[in-house]
Amino acid sequence: MKSTSIVSIVSCLLGIIISPILLKAKGKEGVFDQEIIHVLRPVITKQSKWAMKQKPLTVTAYRAVRSTGGIHDFYSEGDYWWPDPKDPAAPYIQRDGMSNPANFVEHRKAMIRFSRIVGALASAYRLNPDKKYVQQALRHLKAWFVDAETMMNPNLLYAQAIQGRFTGRGIGIIDTIHLMEVAQGVKIFENDPNFPASAKEAIHRWFAAYLRWLTTHQYGMDEMNAANNHGTCWVMQVAAFSSLVQDTLLLNKCADRYEDVLLPNQMESNGSFPRELQRTKPYGYSLFNLDAMTMICQILSKANKSLWQYALPDGRTIQKGVDFMIPYIADKQKWPYQKDVMYWEQWPIAHPALVFSAAAFRNKDYLQLWIDLDHDPQEDEVIRNLPIRNPLIWL
Repeated sequence: MKSTSIVSIVSCLLGIIISPILLKAKGKEGVFDQEIIHVLRPVITKQSKWAMKQKPLTVTAYRAVRSTGGIHDFYSEGDYWWPDPKDPAAPYIQRDGMSNPANFVEHRKAMIRFSRIVGALASAYRLNPDKKYVQQALRHLKAWFVDAETMMNPNLLYAQAIQGRFTGRGIGIIDTIHLMEVAQGVKIFENDPNFPASAKEAIHRWFAAYLRWLTTHQYGMDEMNAANNHGTCWVMQVAAFSSLVQDTLLLNKCADRYEDVLLPNQMESNGSFPRELQRTKPYGYSLFNLDAMTMICQILSKANKSLWQYALPDGRTIQKGVDFMIPYIADKQKWPYQKDVMYWEQWPIAHPALVFSAAAFRNKDYLQLWIDLDHDPQEDEVIRNLPIRNPLIWL
């Protein structure tokens, strides 16, 4: 028998043995984490069965006729931009919060689908490290990052374009939040003997190239300096991708930016995010930014430096942000601000901010609220604004 086969068998046996105590093995913490696994298991089973049946589809499967880029370039159009009713040939005009259903979003949908597939397979692998999950994930990973005919170029030059105004914008970088669980899935899979070293190296090269673009191109600089959820999502993405390629300098930069820029400049003393409250969808944007902030803490916290515990001199912490939203997640009718102009009824769901905060602070109330909410939303707009759909691969 080949040595790799022996390793595979041992890995599978260990997975069967350790899956009930996957995260922590002893005491109350073990019981706490087992409860998270218990809640997620049926969702993971359902979603991984779906993922095992899917064939790869990348940006090359959908021709974007209005894009100035090529077939390998990701393209999307600004959601809230519409034709001018006074002059259809004029540059598009903005209707904030109102998504134009005629805009091109097929590349974004393909990326979200890719993220859901890899995330579901990686979650299933955490429960049971079967090589079938690795092999299926590799089909999709190679199509997006390795194969010359189908791969996506590692930049976002043509994202969230606006007809008659811009061929692409830095604000479009937020579209690749859906590559975060792909990167994390690779971290889960890449040490399996069925994951070739050549594939690992090629995928790492892709993410390293994308990180160079994110941190040097003007679009990346514009997004990094955004004062709202876009700036948060830049840090969140760079942290996730840097974690995969083990770029320590960028990881440290992200942690510093959270402490020095994001938390002090975005959070009010009561834990709210004023820039999100000013939008036409203040509830959804507040939830979204909180999810992103907590993900930064989850990705970057270390044993000797926890962003979960980081406090500004005036007492602002990420937990204050969680506690501000908790009453309105538990009962949306208590929300004291205006209702969102779209998708008000679809929120909240089982937000990652709840489960990761519950784990970080060992807070049973956070956990119970997360347990009681929807873990398998079907609305496309909700899924688009929920890049972290597989908590197990991050714990």
